[in-house]
Amino acid sequence: MTDFDWPSLQELAPPRTLGFAHATLDRAAHLRSRPEELAALEASANAKFYVFCGDQVVLAKRGEAIDALFDAGEMPAPDFHRERVFLGIENGSPRFAQFVDPAIEETLKTEASLVLMGVRQAAFERPVSAADLGAIAAGKALTLWHWKHRFCANCGSPTATAQGGWRRDCAHCGAQHFPRTDPVVIMLVVDGERCVLGRQARFVPNSYSTLAGFVEPGETIEAAVRRECKEEAGLEIGRVRIVANQPWPLPMSVMIGAVAEATSFTIVKDEEELEECRWFSRDEVVSMLEKRHPAGLLVPPHLAIANHLIRLFVGRRD
Repeated sequence: MTDFDWPSLQELAPPRTLGFAHATLDRAAHLRSRPEELAALEASANAKFYVFCGDQVVLAKRGEAIDALFDAGEMPAPDFHRERVFLGIENGSPRFAQFVDPAIEETLKTEASLVLMGVRQAAFERPVSAADLGAIAAGKALTLWHWKHRFCANCGSPTATAQGGWRRDCAHCGAQHFPRTDPVVIMLVVDGERCVLGRQARFVPNSYSTLAGFVEPGETIEAAVRRECKEEAGLEIGRVRIVANQPWPLPMSVMIGAVAEATSFTIVKDEEELEECRWFSRDEVVSMLEKRHPAGLLVPPHLAIANHLIRLFVGRRD
């Protein structure tokens, strides 16, 4: 490959269409250890709340508009409120994430003033702003982490929220537990004018994407890229360039986007991981982006970092 440093691969801000990547709030981490100040912020008239029920975000219908934020007194199902997390400050307004017991989910769905939506669907349909989606990514990951980690992994005793919801403490053994973020490498393998795309059986019909996998303990990002490409497609990789990243609260990952230069070219796909995997020409990828491929093949939607990597490959930023 002779054009690994394409002009389109220079350091660029993520496109506005990239889901969850545009949070603008100040996380104000220094306030997490000040419970009195947090309580005052929570009780203030300009405090706003994102609401989550299970893995759904709860949105408010306001006439024809959809709003991601609730005032304290209008949050639904107050008797079913569970963990609350301090997310930060936005334009002087304290922002919190409120988790509602999933037992009430079906009831909330019947409320005419509410919309329950999966966060992936929210990122795809964009009923709220990009800044709200960024805050929703943090709120969803944190509230669901609290719900699934209510007991100490060290001794099994119940734990309690601390640090504004950014920690859980065990009073029995003194252990402290922190929310995790799982790094995932997602990479476009390239060789000059062609790239590798594959599909899993669970994908939308005819949809192809880049290779991806979790970073394992003791690995650098570059090593994870090379290992995953070898495991999934049998390809050896030389240079690796990290070009983008994206929070991905499904459930609590960060997607690390890279371009990987192939040094071997015969694909041997992992039959358990991939239904199909092959080389695609640049022109064929363009036809997939433009939804005019003769076989109806598609690429992931704009919200996904895979789409961003593919667009960089063909020299597009739209």
